[in-house]
Amino acid sequence: MEYVQLGRSGLKVSRLCLGTMNMGTPDWKPWIFNEQQSEPIVARALEAGVNFIDLADFYSTGVGEEVVGRIVKRLAKRDELVLTTKVGYPIGSGPNNQGHSRKHVMEAIDGSLRRLQTDYVDVYMLHYFDVNTPVEETMDALNDIVRAGKARYIGVSTMYTWQFAKILQVCERYGFARPINMQLQLNCAYREEEREMLPFCIDQGIGVSVFSPLARGLLSGDPKSVRNQTDFFTVQMYDDMASRDIARSVADVAHARGVSCAQIAQAWVLGKKGITSMLVGADSVEQFDGALAALDTHLTADELYELERNYTPCDVINDYVATRIPRVARASRKLEIAA
Repeated sequence: MEYVQLGRSGLKVSRLCLGTMNMGTPDWKPWIFNEQQSEPIVARALEAGVNFIDLADFYSTGVGEEVVGRIVKRLAKRDELVLTTKVGYPIGSGPNNQGHSRKHVMEAIDGSLRRLQTDYVDVYMLHYFDVNTPVEETMDALNDIVRAGKARYIGVSTMYTWQFAKILQVCERYGFARPINMQLQLNCAYREEEREMLPFCIDQGIGVSVFSPLARGLLSGDPKSVRNQTDFFTVQMYDDMASRDIARSVADVAHARGVSCAQIAQAWVLGKKGITSMLVGADSVEQFDGALAALDTHLTADELYELERNYTPCDVINDYVATRIPRVARASRKLEIAA
């Protein structure tokens, strides 16, 4: 396993990061694994040298942190791991049990630490950009969390580039702890972050971890999987002809090589400039091994052309724009001529 520094920090993380959204309880979503099903996948990742594990309090409404926390406590040494968790989405009831207010952030970090059975997380991340809370309030609270030793670093996820620039500006102005990581969605079927966010992170020395390298399962080559048939986000984000054409290109390249579709899609992500680490949300040990193989899969110019030739621009996917505007012309309307 290769280890690289996360941004300009001294923190070293594995090139593969274990994604855990699929670990917790199927009571939350039908494609979620329970603790017994999750442990072999975590064990394989640790055996392969993965030290970077991504969580969120939102996953299985807290049960995900509890399950993964118990597993890693059995299998690993805490000081050898880089644990990251996220805050923002609703967990529990009440108007203040969500977002990035000082009240919620302070309560959420304590809840995450309790569920994970640890004194600190390595990277505490904003799950999105909260438009309803002043940036100064949020970053002041996160700075206090770092100073209290409950988090070693902070990070962010899924927002517009201008919003991230605003966060960095506030941190610089007030001397707050600065984010070291941006977690974003990137894959062959969704490349909008290449326009602004990736170049911005490279310029600012921010590490980038990528989630959804398989486009929420679209690029896995298994359209009948439980995830593909029950995750409505897949339909929202990737239900268009361009995405399906890209999936066919991934399958063609994989078939020519004699490897899995997932390996090709993941190799494409890992080969992109500015990518520090790629999240792997494997449903089996075999799937995780496919991601390991992607680390050593170098795509040719012709293969890259095939994977990229069908891509067309689309809306940025974030918490404000999940369903894409169809990439076809809209129906005309009768013009009303102003007097």
